[in-house]
Amino acid sequence: MAVPRQRLLDLLKVQTRIFSTTYNPTGLRLGNKILRQRLRGPSLAAYYPRRTATFRDLKRLYAPGGFEMYEESEEDRLEHLQIMKSRGKGAPKKKKTATESRKKGGKKK
Repeated sequence: MAVPRQRLLDLLKVQTRIFSTTYNPTGLRLGNKILRQRLRGPSLAAYYPRRTATFRDLKRLYAPGGFEMYEESEEDRLEHLQIMKSRGKGAPKKKKTATESRKKGGKKK
């Protein structure tokens, strides 16, 4: 003996109310499985360490007040670049206009 479809749908409605699930008699893909999962944002944010203040941040913060700061590693880097430029090994100068870049750096055949 077969049970009528309408009676099965009524039973499904009651079942969804009791177990607090979504009523979906046609079986459509609604994404409820994804929406029920816990959020990943807080755990991903906690994975990476908090950002600490860097020397550059402090310099930017106190520069308007007239404080000068000395960063040895930055000074060493600038000195190294100056030495390289004096020997002709530094980075090339940037071109200001499109015509300047076409004069020397065109396509080679």
